[in-house]
Amino acid sequence: MKRGREESMEESSSRVSPTLHHSTAGIIKRLRLENFMCHSKLETEFGKHVNFITGQNGSGKSAILTALCVAFGCRAKGTQRASSMKDFIKTGASNAVIQVEIQNEGEDAFKPEIYGHVIIVERRISESTSSTTLKDHKGRKVVSRKADLLEIVEHFNIDVENPCVIMTQDKSREFLHSGNNKDKFKFFYKATLLQQVNDLLESISNEITYAYDIVKDLEAAIKPIENELNELQVKIRNMEHVEQISIQVQRLKKKLAWSWVYDVDKQLEEQNVKIEKLKNRIPTCQAKIDQQLHLVEKLKESCSKKRDEIARMLEKTSQVKQMKENLNQSVSMAKKEAFELERDCKCKTSNIQKMVQQLKMLEQQVRDIREQHEKNTQAEECNAEEKLKVLKDEVHAAELKLKRLKEEDASLMESIRRQNDEIRKIADKIHDHEKNRHAIMCRIRDLQQHESNKITVFGGSKVIHLLQIIERYHQKFKMPPIGPIGAHLKLLHGNKWALALEYAIGRLLNSFIVTNHADFRLLKQCAKEANYGHLQIIIYDFSIPRLAIPQHMLPDTEHPSIISVLQCENHTVINVLVDQGHVERQVLVKDYEVGKVVAFERKIQNLKEVYAANGCRMFSRGPVQTVLQPNKRQRTGRLCGSFEDEIEKLKVEASDEQKVADDCKKNKRVAEVKLEELDKNISSIKRQCVNAGKSYTSKKLALEEEMHLHTAENSATPLSSVDEFVEEISEIQKKIGEEQVLLDGLQQKGLEAAGRADDLKVKFDKLCESANGEIAALEKAESELVEIEKEMGSAKKAKDHYEGVMKNKVLIDIKEAEEHYQELTKKRKESVEKASIICSQNELETLGGCDGNTPEQISAQLERLNQTLRRESQRYSESIDDLRMLYKKKERKIIKRQQVYKTLRQKLDACQRALELRKRKFQRNATYLKHQLSWKFNGHLRKKGISGLIKVNYEQKTLMIEVQMPQDASNKAVRDTRGLSGGERSFSTLCFALALHEMTEAPFRAMDEFDVFMDAVSRKISLDTLVDFAEAHGSQWIFITPHDTSMVRTGDRIKKMQMAAPRS
Repeated sequence: MKRGREESMEESSSRVSPTLHHSTAGIIKRLRLENFMCHSKLETEFGKHVNFITGQNGSGKSAILTALCVAFGCRAKGTQRASSMKDFIKTGASNAVIQVEIQNEGEDAFKPEIYGHVIIVERRISESTSSTTLKDHKGRKVVSRKADLLEIVEHFNIDVENPCVIMTQDKSREFLHSGNNKDKFKFFYKATLLQQVNDLLESISNEITYAYDIVKDLEAAIKPIENELNELQVKIRNMEHVEQISIQVQRLKKKLAWSWVYDVDKQLEEQNVKIEKLKNRIPTCQAKIDQQLHLVEKLKESCSKKRDEIARMLEKTSQVKQMKENLNQSVSMAKKEAFELERDCKCKTSNIQKMVQQLKMLEQQVRDIREQHEKNTQAEECNAEEKLKVLKDEVHAAELKLKRLKEEDASLMESIRRQNDEIRKIADKIHDHEKNRHAIMCRIRDLQQHESNKITVFGGSKVIHLLQIIERYHQKFKMPPIGPIGAHLKLLHGNKWALALEYAIGRLLNSFIVTNHADFRLLKQCAKEANYGHLQIIIYDFSIPRLAIPQHMLPDTEHPSIISVLQCENHTVINVLVDQGHVERQVLVKDYEVGKVVAFERKIQNLKEVYAANGCRMFSRGPVQTVLQPNKRQRTGRLCGSFEDEIEKLKVEASDEQKVADDCKKNKRVAEVKLEELDKNISSIKRQCVNAGKSYTSKKLALEEEMHLHTAENSATPLSSVDEFVEEISEIQKKIGEEQVLLDGLQQKGLEAAGRADDLKVKFDKLCESANGEIAALEKAESELVEIEKEMGSAKKAKDHYEGVMKNKVLIDIKEAEEHYQELTKKRKESVEKASIICSQNELETLGGCDGNTPEQISAQLERLNQTLRRESQRYSESIDDLRMLYKKKERKIIKRQQVYKTLRQKLDACQRALELRKRKFQRNATYLKHQLSWKFNGHLRKKGISGLIKVNYEQKTLMIEVQMPQDASNKAVRDTRGLSGGERSFSTLCFALALHEMTEAPFRAMDEFDVFMDAVSRKISLDTLVDFAEAHGSQWIFITPHDTSMVRTGDRIKKMQMAAPRS
């Protein structure tokens, strides 16, 4: 089974032919797992031929294939089940063990004298590391190096990363849903070992090229000796042919005459090159002009962004000002509250002091009561009663006035609170309306820009810059890119459906279309240069004509489809919209009610989605009906013929927002004036309350004092008056205690109010500091805007400078060079006339021409020849015989080396021819494998009544699968397997995999969930096909499926295993 690098092409090709005999060496005999993935302990013994493993989802079927991959050296990420080896350890365990027993019998056994009839591969995995150990049939350790495992894997040809050996459920699922022809080609190329042979041929070709370079260097090393030999030959010839010098002198005279003509020709050629160079400066200068123009556009964009930033900062500053005003009001209210509490404290203190004085007076009255009792008269008693009545009336009137003033104070405070709330609400409304107006004005500016240049609708100023760059690099594209797509589309019936089309195909309107991957990469580079991020690029063959859609594939409805309301002269754009956007299956309706009927009630065939004129989207997927409401902010589509109506509507909305904001500002000013009047009124009421409180307290004290005096005078005996005074003194002392408690509470509230005022003052100061920082940031942004405008001015000056260079320097130099060219042409004509007198040009050509020498060189040569004639006999000291002997000696040396190098080159040529022969054989084998794959694939499909074809393109490295379904009346082949149903796609993929299996060689093969998405009939045919193929192929097969395998026939070569149900 093992193959070496020295194998010939025929030997390598033999590995991809089907194996007709069955060798037991390399098959899996037993698998043991401990703490691996979901298995705590599992031991599975496999049959030598066909093995079926079934079980519920989650029972650990796929873990068996993962364990085989890991055991034979696959990395964790290569299994697509984990990112590191420690992730395979079962939760709660510290390590995992995988033990695989490989059958090692027969002529292909690997070192049977060391391992015996069984090789045990043990892979241990811990949290920090993993190790591999190879054991013999008795379980004794042999080696633990990874290189030894790779040697066994190579010997038995076990490539677990090859899907033809182990196809996991992830690879199966990926291949089922893959529509990439290049991925299929890689799958085929690697499975048939063509990749390995091709890499080997490429390495041999590189070695031959390197050998050619060495021979070339050796040949260049003898050049100096050849030059010396040539110099000797020249000397000999000069000495042998002195008589020919005179003839050469005559020839040189003729050459000199015509050399002047050739010199002028050379000057003409140089002048022509100079003109071309000058003309080549035009694109360079134009590129600099375009660069400065791009810089100007970029600076304009930066300027616009900076202005928007300043506008946002101004808006934020206005918010900070509003917060500052609110905090200022809160500080004022807190100070007022603290002042009122302090005033109440002073009032209570005054009352306590007065009560203390009253207490002293009563004590004095107790001492003097007897003396006063004797002196009172009847007349004085009557006056006292009248005086008491007057004092009571005054106290009652003062009490009513104080109560009225307190009620007015409370009412004014409530009015002030309501007025402040109203002012805040009005300020919020003003901010909202101004923000709405700013957003509307930004939208108006965008629409005005779109109105002036329709292309900017589909990407803004960046798309303009991108188109300029594409124009500059247009020669590098195989086909000029098409885009943006929206610029190639027009609406047929006005702007009625513009909004609906925006929701339907809006994601494609900014896209560009290229014809191949090379143009895709070049356009990506252009987009990067234009700073156009996330550009959507679609690859589509421009040579495909406009798609003709049959009537039976269109929705059967009277309502228009999207493709029917679009006008486009570019068939590629229409094809992309059909393939990518499904515009032929999307229907337009006037409103939501009609859309519901079309989308959900009529059950129209070939209908994908329904769009109402307002952008509402309706579609159904099976029993699920979905309605997606449009975005209320999106009110127009980019395919509109004109944005004037939308701009006018937005201007009216902006004007309305401004009017509402102005009205709110007026209301705010009125409310602020009213608030000032309320502040003045409450200040007046506060003062009146204080005065009224003082008046009430003084009059009440006077009344109480008078009553005490009157009571003392009217007492029957001094002793009873003393008792009454004592009781009154006790009451006053009790009142003093109560007033003192109230005074303490007021003082505590005063301290709390003062603390709140201080906190509000601190917040106010911090807000002022923050406002100062934002103002500084605003000033900095404005200065940066000034700098950007200066840079924009500099860029414009640079652009003007290069335009001036183009006009005043480059074009003028070209004109002067062309005039000089005309002068040289005239001079050449005169030189030809003079030279023709000496000899004709034909005669000069028979003499060999001027050999590229200039007139000065020919004149010098002529002079040298004349001198040679005079001193030839004295020029060389050596004899001609000595020179000839030296010449022959060096000639023999050079000829010997040249023969050696010639022999080396002949051998390399033979190697090169052999390599070309191998390459041709490789091409023939590749062509044969391509046809063989298609035949076998079609043969497997025929078992279900399906026909198919596989097209392999080695130049483009693509593999295309075409499937013809028997029920397809159109007789049209499906070129993308994703166009088939789940079962059809799974069966076609299975047939493709079996065709490759017939062309590859491995001791065992495994397939996981190969029958996914198949119906019962497809699964029956697939299982029968797999079993027949596995028995005929001869190697060991492991099939894993979650479905019932009772329909699989039983036999000695078929073993079925049921995995235990997963624990809940």
